[in-house]
Amino acid sequence: MEERRQKLLAQAGLCSRREAERWIDDGRVTVNGKKASVGDKADPRRDKIFVDGKPIGGAEEKVYLMLYKPRGYVTTMKDEHGRKTVADLVRGCGARVVPVGRLDYNSEGLLLLTNDGDLLNALTHPRHEVEKHYEVRVRGNLDNISKLAEPMEIDGYSIRPATVVTIDRDEISAKLRLTIHEGRNRQIRKMCEKCGLEVRRLKRVAMGTMPLDPHLKSGAWRELTNDEIAYLQDIAADVQDGAIPHN
Repeated sequence: MEERRQKLLAQAGLCSRREAERWIDDGRVTVNGKKASVGDKADPRRDKIFVDGKPIGGAEEKVYLMLYKPRGYVTTMKDEHGRKTVADLVRGCGARVVPVGRLDYNSEGLLLLTNDGDLLNALTHPRHEVEKHYEVRVRGNLDNISKLAEPMEIDGYSIRPATVVTIDRDEISAKLRLTIHEGRNRQIRKMCEKCGLEVRRLKRVAMGTMPLDPHLKSGAWRELTNDEIAYLQDIAADVQDGAIPHN
């Protein structure tokens, strides 16, 4: 059956549909030897679909992983600068999985990966605003910590106010639990910079009601439980139906 080409790439577990559109625009995707165009359709049973010169596979068994991402890894499957990637950590999972969202190079903690393109697309959709919880160690003007919970503009975008709880504090630093909704690029670091605070350590500890498994060591991963998968699928269904996602 014919499907739009960006959907076929997502179903093959290579990326989200939005990312697939970028790949197509960049000329990385060909169908029967010709460069693909966004919106065109193809039939994987009949057409030869390639990404970067490699054929895409058919339907794979769906895989859902929780990774404790360490600092010093980029959240991508390949890095042109030769840096270590999260792909190096999950290479033995038996499937081609991609990250759900991002954690920057110097951040650590909970990162989900999957080859379920439909779920990936829903969870990275702009309407997806499930709360993300972080533990953040900061230094600087600690009297400005309360400002992190005020309305703020980041990169021209008005973010929803964060929730901030001080876990501990001394004369030079504080450990915070910070909850945000959007998860924009380097959002917490930029928020702290605006408030005169320097991030010393940033760890994602939960997404919505799904915590980072306390038994996972840094760099380790495990498959999600059936209950965890069902929770993510409920969120995805809310996004696809146009409802406000629950947290």
